Amino acid sequence: MADRLRLMAVHAHPDDESSKGAATTARYAATGYDVLVVSCTGGERGDVLNPRLKGDPHIERDLAQVRRDEMKRAQEILGVDHTWLGFVDSGLPEGDPLPPLPEGCFALEPIEVTTEALVREIRRFRPHVITTYDENGGYPHPDHIMTHTVSMAAFAAAGDAAAYPHAGEPWQPLKLYYNSHNRAKYAAFHEALLAQGIESPYADWLKDWDPEKARTITTRVHCADWFDQRDQALLAHATQIDPDGAWFRVPRDLQVSVWPTEDYEAALSYLPVTPVEDDLFAGIPDAATGDELATRGGLELAYDGRTEVTA
Repeated sequence: MADRLRLMAVHAHPDDESSKGAATTARYAATGYDVLVVSCTGGERGDVLNPRLKGDPHIERDLAQVRRDEMKRAQEILGVDHTWLGFVDSGLPEGDPLPPLPEGCFALEPIEVTTEALVREIRRFRPHVITTYDENGGYPHPDHIMTHTVSMAAFAAAGDAAAYPHAGEPWQPLKLYYNSHNRAKYAAFHEALLAQGIESPYADWLKDWDPEKARTITTRVHCADWFDQRDQALLAHATQIDPDGAWFRVPRDLQVSVWPTEDYEAALSYLPVTPVEDDLFAGIPDAATGDELATRGGLELAYDGRTEVTA
């Protein structure tokens, strides 16, 4: 595994890998990188969001297996490797007051248990770069927030020989990025749709999105050539995606001309980060150098943007 650079994308549920950074992972997988998607949970408590499939007796009887089958198909479309971390979906609590989370779910697991599980995967796969969610989880689903917490803890622990000594040989990833939730992107789509006389699905969404809470974009990965794979992978999660929904309202040519990148926020890096990068592997020139850096003792963070936000 020492001859290729490696990317690990850590997600909460099956389908998250196809709605967040999928064109990026497809691009890297197609251009000579090893890419591993980690699903922390099986999505067992998800709802069926495709109206065409609601009430289907097979899906209602065995949603967990259906979602595993969907994930397998999406993985094949993206051309990436995949592993299940093995925890149980927490569900999205609703109501006022919110009900307690179910016993034994991912969000309630002890942090040392969830961290060790991800450390094992990091030490096995040896990624140079990890992508995951910001401290808000992208949106406040308990599994997304836990995924952030676990990813940050595992990034710190994986290279420490004293941490989880039975979880494999130490390996230090060099960079960690957050998938960007970028208001500017959807505002640009909104304006472009209106300019073409097309109804925009984003008006209410943008109205409720505080522009003062915009995140810092450090990295823009050009991946328009992989937008079709992204969409096909998303549609593979048929229980979770309405093919007539907002995901697919922006014509492809407009997407490519208005916003041909997927965007990221550098959170932690042992290498300098100079915005705006166009490559998650910027500063890691080849696999040999990356492996040498990642196994070298005494690494110090060169960039720590975990709390950096911009208006």
